[in-house]
Amino acid sequence: MKLTIQIPDDLAQRLSTRGSSLSCIALEAIAADEYRLGHLTKPDLRRWLGFETSYEIDGFLKRHGIFDDYTLQDFESEREALKALGL
Repeated sequence: MKLTIQIPDDLAQRLSTRGSSLSCIALEAIAADEYRLGHLTKPDLRRWLGFETSYEIDGFLKRHGIFDDYTLQDFESEREALKALGL
């Protein structure tokens, strides 16, 4: 699907000084917001935004202020797994 939006010229000029194209800024903003709302998954983001690695997805989410919930239980599980591997 192709989406077209109207932005006043003065606002478009101001927004385009951020170093990215306005279409890229809009695409990333929509994707980040929909992920935050739970409407998209990481595999959805990978497909839509063309990421090849999970590091790219994690970097994208971090740039947009989205952090996975990482609990003490998650930490303990990972610690036990590393201990079992002798690390």
